[in-house]
Amino acid sequence: MSRRPSSTIDPAVLPGAIHSVSGAAGAPDDDANRAQAEVSFENQSLLGALFGQFDANLVQVENRLGVYIHARGDKILIEGTEDAVARARDTLTTMYDQLALGQDLDAGAIEALISMSNEPTLNGIVSADKNEPPIMIRTRRKTIVPRSPAQTTYMRSLVRDDIIFALGPAGTGKTYIAVAQAVSQLISGSVQRLILSRPAVEAGEKLGFLPGDMKDKVDPYLRPLYDALNDCMPPEQVERRIASGEIEIAPIAFMRGRTLADAFVILDEAQNTTREQMKMFLTRFGQNSRMVVCGDPRQVDIPGGDRMSGLADAVDKLEHTEGFGTIRFTAKDVVRHPIVGRIVEAYEGEGGAGCPS
Repeated sequence: MSRRPSSTIDPAVLPGAIHSVSGAAGAPDDDANRAQAEVSFENQSLLGALFGQFDANLVQVENRLGVYIHARGDKILIEGTEDAVARARDTLTTMYDQLALGQDLDAGAIEALISMSNEPTLNGIVSADKNEPPIMIRTRRKTIVPRSPAQTTYMRSLVRDDIIFALGPAGTGKTYIAVAQAVSQLISGSVQRLILSRPAVEAGEKLGFLPGDMKDKVDPYLRPLYDALNDCMPPEQVERRIASGEIEIAPIAFMRGRTLADAFVILDEAQNTTREQMKMFLTRFGQNSRMVVCGDPRQVDIPGGDRMSGLADAVDKLEHTEGFGTIRFTAKDVVRHPIVGRIVEAYEGEGGAGCPS
């Protein structure tokens, strides 16, 4: 959408309020439904980051919501349909609040805020309740806030439940948020170890013989977990904690016979476990621990497909058991890039298994 100046700006518009703008006689019906709202921001030093380079952030909100935004000093005037103006106002206000809290604001974060502006819990991105602390995860490298309603529920579950099943398609943040929460608890000292695991299963192709020792052979399968760790902690700290045993990354086969106490344990790609492996893994749970099981039931790569997946079997048996939490993500919760959500919806519409994440 191209930006244009408003021809019906009312100088008496009150900050934050939405006012109807009467259309001219004979104008289309949608003109009669147009509205305006003015939003002012106290800290002008944040406006550069709020607007973005060459007003890129404002243009992104305009294009997604079909509104016109006019910046005047520390004020923004929004014009469009009443619903779109309300969503744009809430989105811009939350963008400003995130910047005021020292959080990053990029195109992905703005897209997530726009998507959540349809939800009554948009302010939950910053705080679910004025009497509660903000919903966020702080790590050494960044602060993570929820980017979808499901992520908000997920973050609450991560601090409430003992064992959490996180189910859904690629790009919804299942593993990343779990790793961030684990790093946060390791840094705070509430757990003594961080254990990351996943099945060493190839996604639809045979790689053949892999050279090197055992670590060299399994590391390619565990690379996504390393990437998430390095995004939450400086790489040198990750290496030091791995060397000391505080952080352990291993295939699920190495879990047998152990008791995982005082630990935050994450199982990724859990849909590729067998029923026996899943039972073995879940029964490793020890005192003062938390366990997160992440997977996409539509991406089963083991022989036998869905019928042999330990993830679906475990959720079916344990979902309503005390101490367990189950979070289901959908294509609407994809936060990687809007096109990823459309890809997931297209594959799910076919009823197919989708593609590997």
